[in-house]
Amino acid sequence: MTNSTALVTAAPGKPLLLLSAYDLADVGYRVEEFFVSATASSYIPVTELGPDGRWDVTPSGSADFTTRIVVLTPTDPARFNGTVLVEWLNVSGGIDAPAVWMMAHREIIRAGYAYVGVSAQRVGAEGGDSLLGADMSLKTQDPQRYAPLHHPGDAFCYDMFSQIGGLLKSDEGRALLGDLPVRRVIALGESQSAMFLTTYINAVDPLARTYDGFLVHSRFGSAAPLDGTSIFAETEEPQGVAFRPELRVPLLTVVTETDVFGGARQGYYFARQPDSNYLRVWEIAGAAHADNYTIQVAFIDSGSAPLADIAAAYTPTNMLMGQQLAHCINFGPQHHYVVQAALAALNTWVASGEPAPSAEPLAARETEGPQPVLDGNGLARGGLRTPWVDVPVARTSGLGGEESIMSMIFGSGELFDAATLRRLYPGGSTEYLERFTGALDAAIRSGFILAADRAEILELAAATYPGARS
Repeated sequence: MTNSTALVTAAPGKPLLLLSAYDLADVGYRVEEFFVSATASSYIPVTELGPDGRWDVTPSGSADFTTRIVVLTPTDPARFNGTVLVEWLNVSGGIDAPAVWMMAHREIIRAGYAYVGVSAQRVGAEGGDSLLGADMSLKTQDPQRYAPLHHPGDAFCYDMFSQIGGLLKSDEGRALLGDLPVRRVIALGESQSAMFLTTYINAVDPLARTYDGFLVHSRFGSAAPLDGTSIFAETEEPQGVAFRPELRVPLLTVVTETDVFGGARQGYYFARQPDSNYLRVWEIAGAAHADNYTIQVAFIDSGSAPLADIAAAYTPTNMLMGQQLAHCINFGPQHHYVVQAALAALNTWVASGEPAPSAEPLAARETEGPQPVLDGNGLARGGLRTPWVDVPVARTSGLGGEESIMSMIFGSGELFDAATLRRLYPGGSTEYLERFTGALDAAIRSGFILAADRAEILELAAATYPGARS
């Protein structure tokens, strides 16, 4: 852990980070990019890094770095809610991706958060191993703009992330945020970034004590290596790793069926642990690691996009990145609505001490590996419940096909046929919407969906009811 003074340089112009298909100025946000230079430490274990997450490490070597951050702030300072969200950008695709932003941006914008995306890993800045083997790093895409970047390797990424968080709490950091009065700084990470945050929480947070809370989204069972080795270079099955039992600050982790039961990687099932004073785990029934919202809806979902466009983007599809699958990918809308509620619940927890609600785990059965227990409609039992699984019009699952790694993580979905719809809802769309509304209101009362999303969800349910199209 290096106590170095960061040098911050503004990078005028448009940053390379795919945030939306619409202009963020139209929703009241300013986008700026900065380069941050300092010296970071790596860490080595003091004792064995065991599955209980109670990891003891100490600083080891040090190295200089220059990375980039992308800063989003409300153009009207009065809208700022006091919380800065710091996302560990996801690099599984060989490119910096703001995965949590994509799922939660509607709530981030309407609640007035500041958002900072951090190029924490070497792959995003300079290239390296990735899921698809692509190199779309910053220095490859725009070598002139990003020539100053230098990443010494992922052994140093944990301290780099600490230093960015600390910077945002300092006077200089507040200047980056337009002198907004920062009260809380919360760390976010999804998928591979969630694995790195798991390691950060277990090993580094007890030393750094930088962040006021953590949203760990769609982690699998294992944690990222401490020594900077790529997660794609593993030579043996990694162990499931729980979060350390003595958490310092609130941690809310949101996982889908894909994440719990695995397939692409060892599932979170093997790292499960009960909720505690500072831990809440939400396992979403009927949801996949990625889905229609990820690739078709999020980019256009500005909050004012026509409902017809949003509904059309949820249309079931069996095409995934140019590949025709034998099934449709998961098209259920629940995933991002739950992530938005998770963000709001975590912020309340950090700000006021009121804990986020607890959710039941997904029901599981042991065969050759853990599998979901299904109801009569083919939907998972247990877990965090939403109206899309309690009053369904389709079977949506986190389990996908085996055509590719991507088909595994995008889950599957199948609309019910007309006979099934008549059996479930003999009163047609009217009965469906009445029952759907009741289930939605129950989810809102439980804290798993935000009341601010209620009207939109009901409009979407009416527009996408299959019986209305038959």
